[in-house]
Amino acid sequence: YAAMAALDTPSSYFTDVVREYRQRRDVLVAGLHEIGVDCISPQGAFYLMASLPVDDSDAFCQYLLESFSLDGETVMLAPGSGFYATPGLGRNEARIAYVLDSARLKRSVNIIGGALKAYASA
Repeated sequence: YAAMAALDTPSSYFTDVVREYRQRRDVLVAGLHEIGVDCISPQGAFYLMASLPVDDSDAFCQYLLESFSLDGETVMLAPGSGFYATPGLGRNEARIAYVLDSARLKRSVNIIGGALKAYASA
C-alpha cells in the first residue's frame, strides 16, 4: 500500500523533504563545527557520526542523560561504538540524527557544547 501511495505522491513532496533534511544537516554540521566537534556532512542519511573530544562516548552519552541539563534540557546521543563491528572503533564518536527542526537542532548543539565543557572540567 505504501508503494502505491508513493506512486500518487507529487514529486514536489520529495523535493521538499530532501530540501528540509539538507537544511537540517547543514545546520547541525555547522553548529557542531562551531563548538569544536569534527564530523563530515552526510550525502544520503538523516544522521551523522560526530567525533567528540572525549575518551569514551558511552560514558559521555550516559552523563548527558543522567547528570547534565542546560536550562532544564538535555539531548540524547547514541554512542558510536555500537555502530562498528571492530572493537574500539567509534569509542569517541556519537551518532546524531537530524530529525528535529532547525531551531531545535541549534538548541541541541548548544546543549552538547555546554555538556562537553562541563564534562571536561568534571
